[in-house]
Amino acid sequence: MRFAGLFTLAAIGFATPATADVVQATPAGFEIKQVVTVDVPIAQAWDTLRAPQRWWSKEHTYSDDSANLYLDAQATGCFCERMKGADGSVGSVEHARIVYIAPGRMIRLTGALGPLQAEAVIGTLTFRLDPEGSNATRVTMNYVVGGYVRAGADTLAPKVDEVLAVQLLGLKSAAEATPAAESEDKPKKKKPETR
Repeated sequence: MRFAGLFTLAAIGFATPATADVVQATPAGFEIKQVVTVDVPIAQAWDTLRAPQRWWSKEHTYSDDSANLYLDAQATGCFCERMKGADGSVGSVEHARIVYIAPGRMIRLTGALGPLQAEAVIGTLTFRLDPEGSNATRVTMNYVVGGYVRAGADTLAPKVDEVLAVQLLGLKSAAEATPAAESEDKPKKKKPETR
């Protein structure tokens, strides 16, 4: 498992989200809040959010491949990752589990991400989507972690904040790179006739 790699930032050239903050941190827990505006309609941002294999950084996976990530978009659904053993056997890891989902508006998951799984903690990760006009979406991400961390949760909070910033910017980038689906009520362009 790549615990060290999960909390190292690669030089990937992303800017920081519009707002990123460790709201509070104590030895027993922390709260992180980040906000970014995605320049796509809310439906497109929602579709991208539900497909972490498209936006979660491979540097922050156990398998070194974001394609192995999936999200069952329903209550009790798993944000999980498939892994293959050296002998070809199939394994997996649960990053978090969905406890609340309001389509097009919010997903809330519980789970200890990355190396936090080795500690006696629980985390609540919430993604809230709000429209900003007709062609932009404000995504607010909160991660609240509490419990016992041997090194102190406050020592991990800045690193977790950095890693989650990479993921949120990956979401923005993937959503904005995805062509918007053609609306059914728009007239289709006719192809020129060929002779």
